[in-house]
Amino acid sequence: VGQEPVLMSGSVAENIAYGKPHASRSEIIAAARKANCQFIGDFPEGLDTQVGARGAQLSGGQKQRIAIARALLKNPDILILDEATSALDAESETLVNSALAALLRGHNTTISIAHRLSTIKRSDHIIVLGNDGKVAETGTYNSLSNNPNSAFSKLMEWQMSGGDAADH
Repeated sequence: VGQEPVLMSGSVAENIAYGKPHASRSEIIAAARKANCQFIGDFPEGLDTQVGARGAQLSGGQKQRIAIARALLKNPDILILDEATSALDAESETLVNSALAALLRGHNTTISIAHRLSTIKRSDHIIVLGNDGKVAETGTYNSLSNNPNSAFSKLMEWQMSGGDAADH
């Protein structure tokens, strides 16, 4: 699931079932519910609504949640989340994070690439990369955030200051 999800021209259902083309209607509905896609019920044609080329008829948050529903339905062994909430407003981010929490409760391995630190709070293990691209430190969210000298704590401080700190 990337920051700009790939949707193709077709229905909402076809986009959700893309990774599992023979999914039943009930499987598609269950994945959409888990991904907080309640907005689908507001569409006149529901799951059969055409999304337009690249999902042009949908908001960023709606596209993101459809991409998450697709991942939930596919249930991959390894899931990569690449800045999955970076382009979203606060309300959409909350809904997407809630949907991601449902996805991450599965038995898969998830690699989450994120600059927004709120996105990685639920991670079991965090790897912090330095400006040189090398691993600066690893640990749990709590262990890294509770160490005031950690690179992770400094990143948190920098982000909370609005990114104005001289050193990050």
